[in-house]
Amino acid sequence: MSNNERLSIGKRASWVAIIGNIALTSVKAFIGFIAGSTAMIADAFHSASDLVGNVIVLHGLKISNQPPDEEHHYGHGKAESIVAKIIAILLFITAFGIGLSAIKTIRNPNLEAPSSIAIWPALISIVFKEWMYRYTVRVGKKIDSPALIADAWHQRTDAFSSVAALIGITGAVLGYPILDPLAGIVVAGMIGKAGFSVYWDAVNQLMDSAPSKEVIEDIRKLTMEIHGIHDIQDIRARKLGNQIFVDMKICVDQYISVAEGHNLAGKAKHSILSNIENTKDVFIHVNPCGAYDNTNADFNNTKTKED
Repeated sequence: MSNNERLSIGKRASWVAIIGNIALTSVKAFIGFIAGSTAMIADAFHSASDLVGNVIVLHGLKISNQPPDEEHHYGHGKAESIVAKIIAILLFITAFGIGLSAIKTIRNPNLEAPSSIAIWPALISIVFKEWMYRYTVRVGKKIDSPALIADAWHQRTDAFSSVAALIGITGAVLGYPILDPLAGIVVAGMIGKAGFSVYWDAVNQLMDSAPSKEVIEDIRKLTMEIHGIHDIQDIRARKLGNQIFVDMKICVDQYISVAEGHNLAGKAKHSILSNIENTKDVFIHVNPCGAYDNTNADFNNTKTKED
């Protein structure tokens, strides 16, 4: 999949979410206000934070698609991880605001039950937001976008919060008005938990986390299939957004020419780029078998790039 195709798919998913969240936020806020429902108004704020997140994701996808430049030699792939971190912070802020509002409402001795009309937008939100989660996470996994996957969880927390709001509103209508602000507190807790999960994943991505063990093993197998490569002495890989960068040390016959060793490294690189999805570049250092001490080598200072 080309970068332009990936960007086009991601932008389409973001715009679907933006339009849907504008509609949901408006309906929830209006009905929550006229119905006097703390839980529904809290849910409207959550949908609004989703909308902000959608816009940030859209811009993050555009930035991550930009090619390498003089200041960013490895491209802009980490922009998506930064976006995921911003979304997590938005979730924390939203959770704090909702929880604070609900606590203030509980302290009010004149609690009144909201109108039953507030039940309908909660039901609509549950169905729509669950669909949005499934749609966005499917697209996010398809294009391997950390930002879209984080945004998908942002969407699902809205579905969860609508479930809590529905329970609170229904209970309040049945004569237990305290359930409405209590539901707001539950919503805040769920959003905060989701925010922590998204934040932790983003931090791992920004720390150049390695791809899965399966990917590393596939790289090893593809390399060892090249006739003339006798051993792999080291494989290191890191992810920048959805892109994978690979550093390797291979062992070849010490009596072949430099050109032959270079050719073998080139074959390995081509095989990895062709078969391992989202691999952006492969750096291979060629070592002579039998004349290399792995324990004393300085990997970072000796590796060279093979084209």
